[in-house]
Amino acid sequence: MSRTRQPSTRRIGASERAIAVLDTLAEGGELGTNEIARRTAMTPSTVSRQLGTLAAAGLVERVQATGRYRLGLRIVHLANALLARLDVREVARPHLQELVRRTGETATLSVPGEEDAITIDFVSGAHQIQPISRLGRPSIAHATSAGKAMLAFSGRSLPAGPLRAYTPRTITDLEKLAIEVARVREQGWAQAIEEREPGLTAIAAPIRSSRGDLEAIAALQGPTSRFDAAAVAAAVPILVEEADAISRELGWRS
Repeated sequence: MSRTRQPSTRRIGASERAIAVLDTLAEGGELGTNEIARRTAMTPSTVSRQLGTLAAAGLVERVQATGRYRLGLRIVHLANALLARLDVREVARPHLQELVRRTGETATLSVPGEEDAITIDFVSGAHQIQPISRLGRPSIAHATSAGKAMLAFSGRSLPAGPLRAYTPRTITDLEKLAIEVARVREQGWAQAIEEREPGLTAIAAPIRSSRGDLEAIAALQGPTSRFDAAAVAAAVPILVEEADAISRELGWRS
């Protein structure tokens, strides 16, 4: 990833060739090395190396009876992971709408990403003035409520320093971040007051999968001038209630 957290525009040829092999097997079913080479315009030796690498990763498998190749079972695992994320979005949508109805503030749904939590759905608040939300926006791990919830409930390590200061209130000290994450884990929800953006307050709560793992994160956000300490105190039990309801619909039992 680049420093702007956007994917690099540079392409890796070997990766593109691997994707071409997977796409060809997805379309053609069981295929031999020479047939894959013909369809992808690669040399048989290149295809053979690609197949060896993909087979070692479980993404393709060799059929012993024919010597041909087909997609491997790991593809099913990856597809199920994607479908699970799509499912949580469908399950959570009515609860996001209920959060807006009960609090008036913008409700968001995020999932754990490689470094930060990523917004996959949101419902804009009922007030005229609302913070801007968009799909795919990263919630910085150390500077947002959703990011802190991800760190607290996913079991992953804290981000490596140095930590960027987005505002004067951003936590940039790793020891202080560790204390904050422990507090979030103990109380069951996270808060960020003007830590990523001036004038923005947000709270977040974990959504559990049927196995009890962190599946997603529900959050509320609003202008600090309106979403003040009293409003947050009133909204926290509502947010936790709706996040728990989503978790139960996903099969979680405390």
